[in-house]
Amino acid sequence: MKILVLNCGSSSIKYKLFDMESKEILAQGGVEKIGLKGSFLKFPLPNGDKVVLEGEILEHQAGIEYILGVLLSAKYGCIKSLNEIDAVGHRVVHGGEEFNSSVYITDEVVKKMEECIELAPLHNPPNLAGIYAVKELMGDIPQVGVFDTAFHQTMPPKAYMYGLPYSLYQKYAIRRYGFHGTSHRYVSRKACEILGVPYGEQRIISAHIGNGGSIAAIKGGISVDTSMGMTPVEGLLMGTRSGDVDAGIISFIMEKENIGTQAISTLVNKHSGLLGVSGVSSDMREIRAAIAEGNDKAKLAYDIFAYRIKKYIGAYTAALGGVDILLFTGGIGENAVYLREEICLDLEFLGIKFDRKKNSRIFGEEAVITTPDSRIKVMVVPTDEEFMIASDTMHIVKK
Repeated sequence: MKILVLNCGSSSIKYKLFDMESKEILAQGGVEKIGLKGSFLKFPLPNGDKVVLEGEILEHQAGIEYILGVLLSAKYGCIKSLNEIDAVGHRVVHGGEEFNSSVYITDEVVKKMEECIELAPLHNPPNLAGIYAVKELMGDIPQVGVFDTAFHQTMPPKAYMYGLPYSLYQKYAIRRYGFHGTSHRYVSRKACEILGVPYGEQRIISAHIGNGGSIAAIKGGISVDTSMGMTPVEGLLMGTRSGDVDAGIISFIMEKENIGTQAISTLVNKHSGLLGVSGVSSDMREIRAAIAEGNDKAKLAYDIFAYRIKKYIGAYTAALGGVDILLFTGGIGENAVYLREEICLDLEFLGIKFDRKKNSRIFGEEAVITTPDSRIKVMVVPTDEEFMIASDTMHIVKK
């Protein structure tokens, strides 16, 4: 079975085509700058070279048409007919309370997804645009929606409710939803597979650390808490997002700066985090370079970043009643040797015996980075959200 996975952003489309029998990636790449000047499709060749095809790509349907054209092309293609693609899986950011698992997409499901747009106005419209485009271009091919929020729908009310009037929850569904659920689900299962332990019996803290970041507390195979909230702003300090902030500060800034809701949303989403504190960059590599040059604000940004992660690990250890596995994933979690070390060397009291030498050699690969006698296993597990989406799509379509 061949599954095409699409991740449609506001001005981009990432794609992977999987052969699920062999688990081989037949093709992958992405369209960037949709609706902007200089839009292009970029993809790697088997020999490692990268191909960039420029074109006028004004909207998502044109982008997906471009992708399908390359998949079929004599020069770069890997299929001879669109009929070789058995199904399409879509990443959908917000499923609200409506969706607690991946779903086969029908007209009724699309209507319910459209009702979730107000919960994620920046993310869900392009996700839906991808679904509309596939239906237009590929007819009645089976489509499956895989929601970032679905994995966290198992959280109990005490974890997902805010201390606001209950009527606001009833009116507007204001609550914690959490994100990165597909990643947390994949890496937590993979960690247990690597260790050879039963998934349903473990207490796991999963730290997805990238430009966006979240931590999840997983007990008995289900999410019981997570750091992101109703939107992806809450929780950890991130590349450009503020993370946890006193709600009273929002109205204070709006009054002092004389700005409205759109401007304050842009402030906490795009001009805060590592970028806002350091004044240097949202990229951790550039933050580290600035620290090496003696930049105090870059050092402060990094310290806040690491401290928030450590604090959430402590909180979730308490929420879980202990922890068996702590895992790092995401672009920074998988590659930032220094960050993993700094966090774990302060957690010996939990029963972590960190292997600094082994950790120093691990970049983006599966590994246990504690000593054999460590009570808690600390791991690096590269995430693969696209494969998880493909896997869900295959199982749902076969049913």
